[in-house]
Amino acid sequence: MTENRDTSLGLQDNTEVLHRISARLGERFAGIFATETVERYVFESYTALARTAKITTYLPATTEHFTSDRLSALAKSKGAIASEVPEVLFVCVQNAGRSQMAAALLTVEAKGRIHVRSAGSLPAAELDPAVVAVMFEMGLDLSQNYPKPLTDDVVRASDVVVTMGCGDSCPIYPGKRYEDWDLPDPADQPLDTVREIRDQIHDRVKTLVDSLTKETTPS
Repeated sequence: MTENRDTSLGLQDNTEVLHRISARLGERFAGIFATETVERYVFESYTALARTAKITTYLPATTEHFTSDRLSALAKSKGAIASEVPEVLFVCVQNAGRSQMAAALLTVEAKGRIHVRSAGSLPAAELDPAVVAVMFEMGLDLSQNYPKPLTDDVVRASDVVVTMGCGDSCPIYPGKRYEDWDLPDPADQPLDTVREIRDQIHDRVKTLVDSLTKETTPS
């Protein structure tokens, strides 16, 4: 009950900011979505992120980013905008470890040839510090990343959905490629173990890039 009340109070405090975000995104998606649809997505996204956010200072910024990505996904799934590259979604339970590492590694390996997202069926408040540390060792800064809830729109927009220990929480749609990567959860593991998980993910990501770029390379 307290959590719901706190989220409600935060929503009231940020109503003006959320309306400004709605206006900006409304202009960006003009002709694709009605103003009311954009505003509903903004407020829904804020509420979803606020449930788990540890630091609320950045909530408006993360809300705008998250909503923009969801609307882009929805527009793609409806055929309102075309995607020039394959879209991959990584899903784990908390979106605080495996899926975040996979998304960061695929983004680097793909070099713009694949659009990458990640999400969690039960997102955590923040990324696992050990995960951030081992990725930083590779020169990848995940300190500004945040766990995102799994939403239907990003699944629909994806060409490939990679699940990592989240069971049946991800909806199944025909015509998509699904893979389940059986990898240990890095939570509460020593750094050496998290590095091993990172390297296993990296190997799988390279294989995924090869398969997707071969599929899209003209003969």
